[in-house]
Amino acid sequence: MEKKMRIFIILFLAVFASIIGIGIIAPFIPLYAESLGATGIWLGIIFSGFSISRGIFTPIIGKFSDRIGRKIFISIGLFTYTILSIGYILAKNEYSLTLIRFLHGFAAAMVVPIAMAYIGEISPRGMEGKYLGTFNISFFLGLGAGPLIGGFLMEWYGMSFAFYAMGGFAAFSLLLILFLLPEKQKNVPNNKEENSVSFRKILQNNTMLGVLSFRAVNAIGMSAIFAFLPIFANSIGLTVSQIGLILSLSILLIALLQRPFGKFADKYSKIYLIIIGSIIGSVPLVLIPITHNFVQLLISILVIGFGSAVSMPSATALITELGRDRGMGKAMGLFNSAMSIGWATGPLMSGILLDLFGLQSIFYFGGIIGIIGTGVFYLVIYTERNKPLNKVPFT
Repeated sequence: MEKKMRIFIILFLAVFASIIGIGIIAPFIPLYAESLGATGIWLGIIFSGFSISRGIFTPIIGKFSDRIGRKIFISIGLFTYTILSIGYILAKNEYSLTLIRFLHGFAAAMVVPIAMAYIGEISPRGMEGKYLGTFNISFFLGLGAGPLIGGFLMEWYGMSFAFYAMGGFAAFSLLLILFLLPEKQKNVPNNKEENSVSFRKILQNNTMLGVLSFRAVNAIGMSAIFAFLPIFANSIGLTVSQIGLILSLSILLIALLQRPFGKFADKYSKIYLIIIGSIIGSVPLVLIPITHNFVQLLISILVIGFGSAVSMPSATALITELGRDRGMGKAMGLFNSAMSIGWATGPLMSGILLDLFGLQSIFYFGGIIGIIGTGVFYLVIYTERNKPLNKVPFT
């Protein structure tokens, strides 16, 4: 237990620090891209480049990490983060920035998904929600603190300093992993057949399909917030520090509620928690266009954050349960790829909507697709043949 707690703490701190670095720059990439001459569709491509790359490589790297070990991939990813901080500064136009984002997505496929697989392996049965919910705090806390720090860094020192800060946090995380994380988890695989399970067989499970569909749709809505909320907020007169504060408070709320709702997920129906959280998170998106000041926009984003806090621990707990028998790296890889699909398609579609119908249409689209996605999740989970409601696994 002492060794498991040490692994947990090291991975928690490393992911927290690395995500702070990403959070520092992520909300302001659209503004940076605009300064390099990017239009609506190119804004979508630039923001999606990260997620497309991440989505392609995450399941592949997850599969290899089941065989080779986790530490090597996490280390390579964090080293690449550090180097790419310079690449952002050297970008001269939308084309070079797109390339940097693609490489950044490749590196991201090796960090959080693999760390989540490691945590999934050490979490006791029946406590997946608590462990993954607690670990999710590292991600959301870093993502929440990042925009707040980034907003002030941009106002005081300029965008270049924010990129240097990203590299510094990544370097710190790399040192933690290299010198403190054990080389390889000893109890992998959990059974002899785990490594032989194909992606196709995993995807035949309706619970897996339902959770993946939820994760993709959830990411579409969140991508609209991160990619285009800064532009909307700027249009109603908010400063970059106010934008950073709104995003930070929302994500910090998600972080604060991960552990409580993780415990809920261990006691109550994970599926119902996902449905409730998804609805709560989708409705306020369509209300964003009618906000006109800092307080109104903050309230809308906080409600969206609360919805994510309700649903996310249950989703990660379901994936952990599936991963025990099918390969934790594969399962977490697919889960994070679904997120990447949402983050890739969301900004692309939003960029097209921006050019055709204006900025407000993006948030209407995000909210409507979220409600539709909740219905799809319900249907996929509960229409599996010969499995009545009270026998659906992992509820």
